[in-house]
Amino acid sequence: MPPTLDLSRTSHAKVVISPPRINLRRAASYNKNDRGPLSSTSSRFTFNHLVFSPPPSPGLPSLSPPAKKPSRRLFGTIRPLRVIRYSIRLLSVVLVFFVALEVLTWFFGEPAPAPAPTKHARPVKEAEAETEMVSQKEAPGFPTPIVVTDDRGRAKWTVSIPPGSEFPLAMSQYADMCLKCRQVAERTRHLRSHGRGLHQVSLGFGSDAADDFIDVQEAEKAGYFPAVASGDGSFARGGSAEKMVCKKSLTFVLESDDAGLGKTLMMLWTAYGLAEKEGRAFFVDDTRWAYGKFTAIFHPPPLPECSAPPSHEILPCPRHARHLVASAATMDVLFGGLTESVDPPSESHDRALRKTQFSLARRGYEALSRLNKDDGVYIDTRARELVAKKTVPKSKGQRNGLAVGVHIRRGDRHPLEFQYRHSYMPLNLYTDTAHELVEAQFNHTGLFGGGGGGEADAAASAAREQSIVVVASDDPMVYESTELAGASRAQERIKLASKQNIQKANPDKSVMRKFVDETFGWEGGFYAAMFWNLGVSPSAHHAAAAAAGSTIPAGGSTATTPPSAETLRLRSLVGRAYMMDLTVLVEASDVVVCTVSAVGCRLLAVMMGWESAMEQGNWVNIDGGYGWLGLEW
Repeated sequence: MPPTLDLSRTSHAKVVISPPRINLRRAASYNKNDRGPLSSTSSRFTFNHLVFSPPPSPGLPSLSPPAKKPSRRLFGTIRPLRVIRYSIRLLSVVLVFFVALEVLTWFFGEPAPAPAPTKHARPVKEAEAETEMVSQKEAPGFPTPIVVTDDRGRAKWTVSIPPGSEFPLAMSQYADMCLKCRQVAERTRHLRSHGRGLHQVSLGFGSDAADDFIDVQEAEKAGYFPAVASGDGSFARGGSAEKMVCKKSLTFVLESDDAGLGKTLMMLWTAYGLAEKEGRAFFVDDTRWAYGKFTAIFHPPPLPECSAPPSHEILPCPRHARHLVASAATMDVLFGGLTESVDPPSESHDRALRKTQFSLARRGYEALSRLNKDDGVYIDTRARELVAKKTVPKSKGQRNGLAVGVHIRRGDRHPLEFQYRHSYMPLNLYTDTAHELVEAQFNHTGLFGGGGGGEADAAASAAREQSIVVVASDDPMVYESTELAGASRAQERIKLASKQNIQKANPDKSVMRKFVDETFGWEGGFYAAMFWNLGVSPSAHHAAAAAAGSTIPAGGSTATTPPSAETLRLRSLVGRAYMMDLTVLVEASDVVVCTVSAVGCRLLAVMMGWESAMEQGNWVNIDGGYGWLGLEW
């Protein structure tokens, strides 16, 4: 038995353990196959062997697949709401910046340097050579719109007409100025939104055309135009230095290339309605009217309590100018809003627009259509005569017959109906429509009350027999047609004679007379060439045509010279006959049959009134399925 170790007699109280570096025992291997069982009494005993996991070798594959890193997609981590929020913040900063610039410019902005004064207008750019812009230091010597710079350096525009200019200007001048007004207004908006310097900064939300335009009075006060002393310059017709000048006005110039009277009257009446609606004083200028003096046909127009402005303040454009001049040449400027149509078309909107035009024209008719004193007395007498013709004796009935007015337009006006667009509506269509209206009016038994079927039928028959047809036409041959035999003329005071009627006035050809040119009549109706050559002999016509280098000069045979007094007298007779025909049809007729392609037909509806013509159906159009067209066509 080996001896035991006795530690009781040792002098050391503690056991000295040698440091690990002098430990002769072999360290445990990291390889689990090389490790042997450890003694429970060994000082190196731990429970680490139960959880021991050696570090993976860098050269060997991992026992478990490595975790995948999240892929970075283009919009994987970008939230749309966050993008929108940041965009709104950025736009807000930009908006605040520009608003601040506008505010600073308003208070502290310096005006743009004015260009050097020039004696002549200079073009804006080659593509807009027809648009003239001149320096604000010197007004041009001819009528034209110009661009100026206000005291805050912003581009604006106005219209310059030299004081003392002839009024009214030529139609071509007004038409050219209206075209340039649109171009200069567009150029001004471009300068305000794309100009140089802080004084031209624009937010890009659009600008009001009324803010860009400076009226003549404001332009004179601002120094763009030389100030005109009181009494200097010419006043328009109806103007006087004794009365206070009107604050707003509309002057209608009775001048047109159209020989017909109907379109001019429609524009005149509508213009008056617009002026009254907008609170403008209304003036009529007949300086170059083809029909002579306005008072030769109508009563003088009602004069406002104020005076017309100086002629250089009366502008053809823009529409919101303080003093506006309108004519056939500037029809689009004045009536553009009245002829617009919606897209897609709307029947209710179209009817509302037509009613608006109708009401304006009706107001003008009531104020401006009174015939002169002599013609007015004749019309009253003639209307009573026609009413007496349709009167049924009291012994035969209690109601009068029906008076059907028929307006037949021929000449250079053709129908809208497709099958008749190159000819004219047959006369039997007018008469058949008139007979249908009479039959529809008196084909109900008991219509007149009274004693029953027999008496009612007798009263209806008497009224039917007493009904009349009243005819007005520009073609004198229509009155002699078999279809209208027995019809009554609307008026007999002024007649458009045919060549046959003129020759009947001198039946004896054996009597020697002074040689006269060949006679012309109105066969076929009213033609523009015939009208322009009234009072001009064929020899004078050919001489004028040779001088002008054409067979038919534009605007009449004597386009270069004003018409003679005799020519104006003959044209005035034509206009008087036209108005008397329409007035008699309205005052003496219960129903009117016409073709809407003729402007006279549309005037008849206005003269009858909306309730009678449209709501009660007393205005009958036989030219297609069109309604009242107003200023169109």
